[in-house]
This record gives sequence, structure tokens and C-alpha cells, in this order.
Amino acid sequence: MLVVDDEREVADVYAMRLSDRYETIAAYGGEEALEAVDAVDIVLLDRRMPDLSGDEVLETLRERNLDCRVIMLTAVDPDFDIIDMPFDDYLCKPVQKKDLVAAIEQQLAARRYDDRLSEFLEVTSKLALLEAEKAPRDLRGNEDVTELREREEKLREEMGEALATFDDIDTAFHDIQRHPL
Repeated sequence: MLVVDDEREVADVYAMRLSDRYETIAAYGGEEALEAVDAVDIVLLDRRMPDLSGDEVLETLRERNLDCRVIMLTAVDPDFDIIDMPFDDYLCKPVQKKDLVAAIEQQLAARRYDDRLSEFLEVTSKLALLEAEKAPRDLRGNEDVTELREREEKLREEMGEALATFDDIDTAFHDIQRHPL
């Protein structure tokens, strides 16, 4: 697992908190992250970094077609811009260890399934995050949110029974605290 944050203390604390469960390394900026990412399953990625933003790192990771899951771990409050971002999950700092471990475990489990489950997890994560962050009136008229909901429903129908075997996905995603209270 790669923990990426331009604040050394923050990256080191998250890496240390997870080191009892996972092999972790820390990178202290976007450029360093891109050099270290080749052999990791999960990237915990901050969005706001001076040398290369987390958004740019994420875009580069996807362009390289690397086989890693990306969890945005950031203090940047989500907005509608997250809809088009190709991350796998999004957690707002500070994150409790149990929530971080639950999100990591979901991503590791998703790696074992097909691409439709990965897409379903991504869509579900974005919807849960926007529903927690935005007022219902802001969501109702938003075409992108409507498209996300339709995509979630279509994937749910396509996956049917397979989705039921993934430990009650709705509960699992909504139980993780993605945004500090």
C-alpha cells in the first residue's frame, strides 16, 4: 500500500497506523508517488499537493493502466467534480482507523471480482459521498447525479445474485464514515 501526502507527518501517521495490517510505504508528493506506485495494490492519495496534485497523479495512474485501487484520502471537501474522477473511493480526513481499514478491505475484495463490481463500488461510493455532502435539492436537478443513480441501478440489475454475495454492499458503503462529522 502506498500512502501519498505532501505533509510528511500525515503520510507517516497513516502508514504507521496501517503497518500492523498491511505492508505500507509513504510518498511525500505526487512525483514521488508516481515513482513508487508500480508494485502496490492500494494507493491512499491526497488531492492537494504542491508539486503534482492528487488529481493529476490519479489521471496519470489511470493513463498508465496500473492495476491498483485508488482511495482519495484528503481534506478537500467533495463537490460535483468527483463524478468524473476515476478513483475507487473517497475519504475525507481525518479518518478513523476502522473506517480506513474497512475501505481498504472493500477495495482488496473488489480486486477479486470483475470490472462491473469495481464500477458498482465506484458509483456507490460517489453517490454516498454526494448524498452526505450535498443538500437533497442540489442533487435532485443534477443530470450527472441522475446518470450515476441510473448506472448504479443498471449495474445492480446486471449483477443480481453476485452482488448479494459481497457482504451487503449498501450497508458496507454507507457504514464507512467518508466525511468527518
